[in-house]
Amino acid sequence: MRRSLLCAALLAGFLPCAAAAQALKTTPYFALYEALGKPEGWKISGTVRPRYEALGGQFRPGPAPASNDLFSLQTTLFAEYDTGPVRIGGELFDSRAYFQRRGSNSIATTEVNALELGQAYLGFDLADAAGAGTVSTVTAGRFTQNVGSRRLIARNQFRNTINSFTGIAYDWQNAGKDALHLFYTLPHIREPFDRPGLLSNSVAWDHEGLDTQLFGGIVTKAGVLGGILEVYGFGLLERDSGSQLEGIQTRDRRLFTPGFRLFRAPKVGQFDHEFEAIYQTGTARNTTAVTDVTDVPVSAYFVHAELGYTFDAAWAPRVSLEYDHASGDDRNPGRNTRFDTLYGARRFDYGPTSLYGPVQRANLISPGIRLEFAPAADLDVFVSYRGLWLENPTDSFAATGIRDRSGRSGSYAGQQIEGRVRHWLVPGSMLVDVGVAYLLKGDVLRDAPNAPRTGDTVYGSVTTTFFF
Repeated sequence: MRRSLLCAALLAGFLPCAAAAQALKTTPYFALYEALGKPEGWKISGTVRPRYEALGGQFRPGPAPASNDLFSLQTTLFAEYDTGPVRIGGELFDSRAYFQRRGSNSIATTEVNALELGQAYLGFDLADAAGAGTVSTVTAGRFTQNVGSRRLIARNQFRNTINSFTGIAYDWQNAGKDALHLFYTLPHIREPFDRPGLLSNSVAWDHEGLDTQLFGGIVTKAGVLGGILEVYGFGLLERDSGSQLEGIQTRDRRLFTPGFRLFRAPKVGQFDHEFEAIYQTGTARNTTAVTDVTDVPVSAYFVHAELGYTFDAAWAPRVSLEYDHASGDDRNPGRNTRFDTLYGARRFDYGPTSLYGPVQRANLISPGIRLEFAPAADLDVFVSYRGLWLENPTDSFAATGIRDRSGRSGSYAGQQIEGRVRHWLVPGSMLVDVGVAYLLKGDVLRDAPNAPRTGDTVYGSVTTTFFF
């Protein structure tokens, strides 16, 4: 259920975990597990991740400052005891943020969640109880999960805070690598969510309840058209909680999100591919306002297509063409057609989030090209380019909040150029990640009524992760 810390760190890139493990030291030079005397039956590990990031040429509407910077710190501590058929596990998350400028709206529960018990579970290993040659497990309690492509449900890697859920999950896999994952969960509501609490990194226990429920399943079939096929369906039930003055007001989403994904992993000297298509139906309200009590039908969609090739040459360069298309909402108040990415991650598709993050799976048409290469086993690099258009010119563009309800600003949002370099300064122990992004604003981000007059957006970040 839990990848090694090295593989988790490399998951967002193209360097395969197996290849990296053959070339690099995969255990930290200082390992807490070893320092504690290698207690039998235990897994113990942790990370400390400081990050500094800065942004100029703000793309968000006011009162967001024209430039901003942020220092964030994420610490995790994981422990699991295996009794044989039963595993007892837990993980502490500590996510804090500092040095925000006055008036900035970047600090939110996506950056701050101080001292939280994100995982506390029992894992039941059922071995081949579901059939000869199979392996199955049941996990109950608080846990994180990566499902499928991670575009709808993910354990966040770049974001400072991490999605967590309370519930039960069943996993099954046979000898042919066919798999099944079923789950019923209550997503955690991160606290505090008031601005004074966020700015002071206050400690408040996250909560869950029947007001928000996420459930579903995914079937994985190996050996389909030279790759792997995933078919899934997820349900989300949401309603307001608490009182109008002190509770959490929601859009009362009742969503069913089916989809499929066909992909072939990158391999030297071969073409690889990925195609994912998702539909979304159900009901939701147009706003979170207390006075909005009208449920409207939802009909939305998202498509991702990718074709890549990895050359059999020095540095193993891989070139890929990408295309993303996510529906936006029109001006008809009697329906909602804007795609909702649920609890998915987006850094691996669209670049850094946090202070940056203008692109997401909503009201988006975006073709792109990416080049990835690994000059050494402890070093990998990528650069990417994306064109950005609105699927619907009257809806806000992606995650920017920029909107021209008349549609007169057109559909062209701009272009994004991004690059990243990662290097293991100390293999297995210290990973440095340097990223930059440049957003050349198009007509919508320059001319829409609420667009800031701040010029193009420039972003940079330096992240160091220590493993122990």
